[in-house]
Amino acid sequence: MAHIVIMGAGIGGMPAAYELRAKLDASHRITVVNATDYFQFVPSNPWVAVGWRKRDDVILPVKPYLEKKGIQFIASRVDKIDAAGKTLTLANEEMLAYDYLIITTGPKLAFDEVPGAGPMGGFTHSICSVDHAEQTWAAYQEFLKNPGPVIIGAMPGASCFGPAYEFAFILDADLRKRKLRHKVPITFVTSEPYIGHLGLGGVGDSKSMLESDFRNHDIKWVTNAKTTQVEDGMLHTSELNAKGEVEKEHLLPFTFAMMLPAFRGVDAVAGVEGLCNPRGFVQIDAHQRSKAFESIFSAGVCVAIPPVEATPVPTGAPKTGYMIETMVTAIVQNIVADIAGKPATAKGSWNAICLADMGDTGAAFVALPQIPPRNVNWFKKGKWVHLAKIAFEKYFIHKMKAGTSEPIYEKYVLKALGIERLEPPADKP
Repeated sequence: MAHIVIMGAGIGGMPAAYELRAKLDASHRITVVNATDYFQFVPSNPWVAVGWRKRDDVILPVKPYLEKKGIQFIASRVDKIDAAGKTLTLANEEMLAYDYLIITTGPKLAFDEVPGAGPMGGFTHSICSVDHAEQTWAAYQEFLKNPGPVIIGAMPGASCFGPAYEFAFILDADLRKRKLRHKVPITFVTSEPYIGHLGLGGVGDSKSMLESDFRNHDIKWVTNAKTTQVEDGMLHTSELNAKGEVEKEHLLPFTFAMMLPAFRGVDAVAGVEGLCNPRGFVQIDAHQRSKAFESIFSAGVCVAIPPVEATPVPTGAPKTGYMIETMVTAIVQNIVADIAGKPATAKGSWNAICLADMGDTGAAFVALPQIPPRNVNWFKKGKWVHLAKIAFEKYFIHKMKAGTSEPIYEKYVLKALGIERLEPPADKP
């Protein structure tokens, strides 16, 4: 009988384990391997970073919930993948054999690509993990004692821009509640060619709406920003024009900064010859299967997706929750088919749907499909999005505890937005 190993216990890995368990009988083994012993709901990190959530609100221990469903869990880093031999080497040098491997590790954070960036020995903070969000919250509490200029944004090569926008508006809302906003100039510094690009070439009226909101909240911005260095209290960035030429050099002082980094593939995955692109992201076919190794599948941030368009400063395409959900479902269906001796036919629906909190309101955007031209292309705001994200957070964490395999976006979010599921385009990679 088959042994399926899942690397990663996040928004992709946990649902993959539950969906496989629901589809396969107990004769098939499922093992989840994760570097930490907990699941974290990453979309809540902007709230953690300003103290609106605590760590225990957004994490849960993995082992008891998986084992309740008959799924083995190993808390360990994977140091090496022997793709030809279908074996993982864990941090303690233990070997773990598999018949199928699902890679849902998420990314490695490439802070090292900009000198002085990042929370470990650098001068900028992060909300990419719950640990980073907690460190940001600790720094923010110190900042509140002596507030000053704030910089928020994304580094060259970044692909996940939504959390930076969320954090800018959430921080603005928190400072207003504390009656400190008038003491804090905020500048948004981003590699996007314009505000609201989002790594997607814009969605609906995202450019005009987000620019308007930044003006209304007195948030200045620098776009086409190629940040080159961060010093203690000073960010160096070159503003490029449409030709990629330096138009203006900026030296931006700050007392507090949160800059999202570019991503790379994690070391164990990136180290497999033939598996990944030069950035270490897994190259997959239309069925989420490795182009080089038929026993390996991958979903989420760790897969290779081309940019939506060329930009003066490199930007990547985001992998949003709905996209990840459909990737996982496709993988499960294809592994079940393969075990039964049938061909893989399922495809993920590579569409971008996002609920973004803005402190006391919110924004939702839908890009179906993600790469233009699109069948659905809109961006809307309202208090309802803020409330919807809170509800989604609670329900997703409940799903992880209950071990249910139902697709949340498909069953609830699309329905709430009045959207029917669209099948993936025929020419999707």
